Amino acid sequence: MRSVRFIAITAAAMLSLPVYAQTQGTPRIDQRQANQAQRIEQGKQSGALNEKEAARLEKGQARVQRMEDKAVADGKVTAKERRRIEHAQNQQSRKIYREKHDKQRAKK
Repeated sequence: MRSVRFIAITAAAMLSLPVYAQTQGTPRIDQRQANQAQRIEQGKQSGALNEKEAARLEKGQARVQRMEDKAVADGKVTAKERRRIEHAQNQQSRKIYREKHDKQRAKK
């Protein structure tokens, strides 16, 4: 009885591993996306970004998110996909910085 129970638990654990692996996302990319969205929001609140700039930056963030969603869709993000996404995030980060530090201000 005890060995049957052990086998059943072991089998259930082994079957759940592939599901766990597929549901694992990309935490580093997700965290960076959240940080960049927060930077955009902070820029809107402070007036450093006007509505047009913020909309353009949010559209770029959405594009990066679609890239990530497409990469995760098959359950495995390859190193090449990760590099492409991180490169796009780097570009977005530079755009956020430039837009927040230019001479344009939001009308209050």
